[in-house]
Amino acid sequence: MTFSFSAVPIWLDLAGVFFFAVSGSLLAARKQFDIVGSLLLAAVVGLGGGVIRDIIINAGPPAAFTNPAYLVPPLLAAVLVFFLFSSVQRFTSLLVLFDAGGLALFCITGTLKALAAGMNPVAAVLLGATTAVGGGLLRDITANEVPQLFDPKDIYALPAFAGAALTVALSVTGAFNALTAGAVAAVVFAFRVTAWQRHWQVSLAVRGWHRRSAGPAESGPQN
Repeated sequence: MTFSFSAVPIWLDLAGVFFFAVSGSLLAARKQFDIVGSLLLAAVVGLGGGVIRDIIINAGPPAAFTNPAYLVPPLLAAVLVFFLFSSVQRFTSLLVLFDAGGLALFCITGTLKALAAGMNPVAAVLLGATTAVGGGLLRDITANEVPQLFDPKDIYALPAFAGAALTVALSVTGAFNALTAGAVAAVVFAFRVTAWQRHWQVSLAVRGWHRRSAGPAESGPQN
């Protein structure tokens, strides 16, 4: 099975929406939002990246507002978390796992749609990464959390850039298909989860700066 730039499979997009939506509903549950807040946060994170993508490429009204199918994943995510969260609330890593799944899929679909819109490879990589991190950024801001994108003690954007770059490389060489798409998604997912588990970090913005570590005498939020 091969992929066409002009026809990104909708199931791939919807799968990404679902994974991100579950991460939104899990965060809503942890923050003790009500079911309406859970649904809204699921929709914000699940649909936000795609809306940003469609606006940038000038694709007309975003797919989230023209295709009712895009409303199903956030609704399903909110319902699943409503019934299952009481049995999984101790496993906070679930949020990271679902977020990583959404990141892996959205960096692919965003890149493919950028290429289909005629963008050059560099621009396609940028849009693919923007699509992947956009929903998570909106989720964290809406829930009054420090955005993972800007957390100096975590790696979030690099896996998205890596997945987008791999997608472009495979696409321009004609090697992008269902099998290689799955491989790219697996690489991005593994990169994100491993970075989180092993606390990988990148250098701060200025050489010589050091990360502050919380000590018993420190108070207030960490930077």
